Amino acid sequence: MSGTDHASQEGWTGPTPAVILVRPQMGENIGAAARAMWNFGLDRMRIVEPRDGWPNERAVTMASGAGRVLDQVRVVDRLAEAADDLHYVYATTARNRDLTKAVFTPEEAMADAHRRIASGENVGILFGPERSGLENDDIARANAIISVPVNPAFGSLNLAQCVLLVAYEWRRRGGELPAASEVEAATVLEVEKLTERLEEKLDVSGFFFPEDKAASMRLHLRNLFSRMDLTKADVRIFHGIIRALTKPRV
Repeated sequence: MSGTDHASQEGWTGPTPAVILVRPQMGENIGAAARAMWNFGLDRMRIVEPRDGWPNERAVTMASGAGRVLDQVRVVDRLAEAADDLHYVYATTARNRDLTKAVFTPEEAMADAHRRIASGENVGILFGPERSGLENDDIARANAIISVPVNPAFGSLNLAQCVLLVAYEWRRRGGELPAASEVEAATVLEVEKLTERLEEKLDVSGFFFPEDKAASMRLHLRNLFSRMDLTKADVRIFHGIIRALTKPRV
């Protein structure tokens, strides 16, 4: 399908979701994802640990016409860095998980993202590696899951297809953003620091026992916090609770 109007593609304005590619494996898929994004006005791409390094000529070639997305891409070593300024994160996955989270279709997720961005939040969408998808540790850092209702007998979507589906639903919302909220949401970084502090205190107290279950307990603790809609005030309260419970008694 063709029909690009180069005079009008600069007309998309306003805040949009960040697209985060976690450990992508092929430059061609990164470039195709960039094209899918720019088809629907998204230009905020972040890449975590690209397998073949960065910059990648194959990505640039495949992104032909959507080079501006790659020109401002942010490449980092850890998912926590890619999401440090975000308030709410959706993780795309085709598999059932044992992590309790809100589950949205792409349409529902982008309606929710539209509302959140209108209230002043910065949101992002995680997409996993082409071969295996996101790991549980990645999904535990997200607030909600996007699940695409595909044919159960053939549920595999390539990276660019998945990005295209979500980007389309974002663009389809259209119209004016609703009125902003005065409540300040906590960023992913703020929740991460809170979780790390709580884990540290719990570790000292011997909470993570027995040892063979410690990793699973940490994962579920992180998942518990990530699925809450925490505000900055909530995070301050939790820090105060931790401080009060752990301060030495006189």
